[in-house]
Amino acid sequence: MRPRLPSADRLAPYLKSIDASRLYSNFGPLAVSLEDRLAEHYGLNQGTVATVANATLGLAIALAVQQPPAGSLCAMPAWTFVASAHASVIAGLVPYFIDVDPETWALDPNKLFDEIARAPAPVGAVMPVMPFGLPLDITAWEAFRSRSGLAVVIDAAAGFESLVPGAVPSVVSLHATKVLGTGEGGFVISTDASIRDAVRMRSNFGFAGSRQAQAAAFNAKLSEYHAAVGHAALDEWDATRIEWNDAANAYRQALGSSNRVSMQQGFGETWVSSTCVLGFDQPAADRIEQSLACRDIETRRWWGAGAHAHPATASFPRAALPKLRRLLARHWRCRSIAISARSRSAELLRSFLPKPKFCNNGCSLHQSHRQ
Repeated sequence: MRPRLPSADRLAPYLKSIDASRLYSNFGPLAVSLEDRLAEHYGLNQGTVATVANATLGLAIALAVQQPPAGSLCAMPAWTFVASAHASVIAGLVPYFIDVDPETWALDPNKLFDEIARAPAPVGAVMPVMPFGLPLDITAWEAFRSRSGLAVVIDAAAGFESLVPGAVPSVVSLHATKVLGTGEGGFVISTDASIRDAVRMRSNFGFAGSRQAQAAAFNAKLSEYHAAVGHAALDEWDATRIEWNDAANAYRQALGSSNRVSMQQGFGETWVSSTCVLGFDQPAADRIEQSLACRDIETRRWWGAGAHAHPATASFPRAALPKLRRLLARHWRCRSIAISARSRSAELLRSFLPKPKFCNNGCSLHQSHRQ
């Protein structure tokens, strides 16, 4: 997998500013101005974004600042990346894996109260996930938080383009594989400015205006070098977004009319991400994987069988997961990275569809730059 970040020429002005300031971390000028630019990107005021070293730590901190009871359950979808579970453990909570809605692949806030009532222990927090960047109704989660009194954090790791921020904190990844990346990094965003202040404090050893730690905390600051990449990426975001949209449209045009394949709701129409998820009605993944490999298109599993299906998470409690099992039985998870070659892999996939045999195995496609 070979993502494409801003070139050295694009980075040069920002790197020179680091040389001039000799500030490399600890909320340096580039990190602070990046927060302001990210807030502006979402139409928010300054003081609503806190950058972090990565989204996993961002999720842990965003949970911690809401002070859920230590050792309580953090309800989350079983259909997510394992980092969601790791973040709740780092925050002192216990992951509790819940089944997902078969249409959105996400938690349903209206049905979650019943799951919480059946939980094997008290639930102190909830972590909804935007699956592969699919938008969530943030207002519905704000209403859930008000009604339940529980801590809520949105895992929007893949949602830079599709997120509509609200008071409930959302955490976006800036990993190199995302539509806008800094190599490593992330940010917490909320219209509640007090969230940003608390996240900043807990990302800096608990310091807030003094050298006295105010709370249990982390070292999770974004360096000036990663912030420099973020600035350069934002400089070219308009063009980058068009490329991602063209790539998503290529998949939809090549595959969307087939009655043998389904795509996530709105992908390539109302939102885009670096992941294209396809569902097949009949078995084919092994043959398609082999055919793509022959054409130098690498494939691999992405979320695997879900966050609950790892040795590290096997002991954590889970609800019944019949919807997820059905989802895994028919979806081949596809990831494409090389913008210039996406339409090529889309056309190749379409050429494979008429063949008679398909497989129920789940796998993840991503495109390399080897041409």
